[in-house]
Amino acid sequence: MSKDYYQILGVNKGATQEEIKKSYYKLAHEHHPHKGGDESKMKEVNEAYGVLGNDEKRQQYDQFGQTFDQAKAGGGMGGFGDFSDFAKAYQSGDGNTGGGFSFNSQDLGDMFGDLFGGGARTRSARVVQGADIEIDLTIDFQQAVFGVDKELKLNKDKICDKCKGEGGEPGSKVTTCKTCKGTGQVVKSIGFGMGFPSACPTCDGQGKTIEKKCTSCHGKGVTKEMDMMGVKIPAGIDNGQTMRLAGKGQAAPKGGRPGDLYLRIRVLPDPRFHRDGSNIKTKSHISFSQAALGDKIEIETIDGKVKLKIPEGTQSGKIFSIKGKGVQQLQGRNRGDHLVEVIVETPSKLNRKQKQALKDLDS
Repeated sequence: MSKDYYQILGVNKGATQEEIKKSYYKLAHEHHPHKGGDESKMKEVNEAYGVLGNDEKRQQYDQFGQTFDQAKAGGGMGGFGDFSDFAKAYQSGDGNTGGGFSFNSQDLGDMFGDLFGGGARTRSARVVQGADIEIDLTIDFQQAVFGVDKELKLNKDKICDKCKGEGGEPGSKVTTCKTCKGTGQVVKSIGFGMGFPSACPTCDGQGKTIEKKCTSCHGKGVTKEMDMMGVKIPAGIDNGQTMRLAGKGQAAPKGGRPGDLYLRIRVLPDPRFHRDGSNIKTKSHISFSQAALGDKIEIETIDGKVKLKIPEGTQSGKIFSIKGKGVQQLQGRNRGDHLVEVIVETPSKLNRKQKQALKDLDS
């Protein structure tokens, strides 16, 4: 019985080459043995793609069905039963399998990069990059509003003073790696007649070996040290925001780029103020007579105490704005406002005279 290659790849007969390729990528990730998949299923998926991924073979398959399978089994169609053509094409660098089906190295890198450590995308000696560091930094409300200079103390990788990050004893002989011949990579067999580049285990992808390792860093090129650094926290930063300090993360040996330092800001709450973006909100309680007759009340702001005029007839819940007494906009010059919500307190204990006075107001 003829195999239904369309069903195997999960596409319909009118699928475009892009849709077929996308489905194949997905199934290859799912069924590849190195990802815990089924080897027989992987072969079946690859066989189907070898046919449907080639316009000429696909046309013959659509036309002849089972006859096509018989011809392929006998070698008459050139077959495409394993990954050997992919490997040859990748290693030759032209991306052509010779059967009318083409692939480029970027396609293969996209497809198998996460399966095999990302080594398929580069053919040059590996450049080491330092790891990023993420830490929480706690500041108080006033420091977030006005900014503050902080000093951080971090135990992190720094370039080895003795070998200057090269990993070898000063004066030690450096030679081209014999295993990878200076490329930093070796072709690693992954089965199915296929090989992919991976970092050379002898030189760790550097393409060279050092006769004697540095006795200070043991060949790593970095050492753990306590590092003190000053950090300027900008005015207006808010709780939960993150600062990125480029190049302040872990050091990278052998000329690599250092990682970055990420500061997650945690702002301690202030019981007096509530922040809303660049505005600050507070509540102020006033008496019934102050609301009815008007008054001037004292408001505490982040800049100190100010007077706020309450006009007569003010209703409970009325919000007044004190311009420019809020938070400075991050990386800007303008400040928000201080918003005061007035709460009118209703007297709970009135004598007879006071009650009569209120009744007179209603009449």
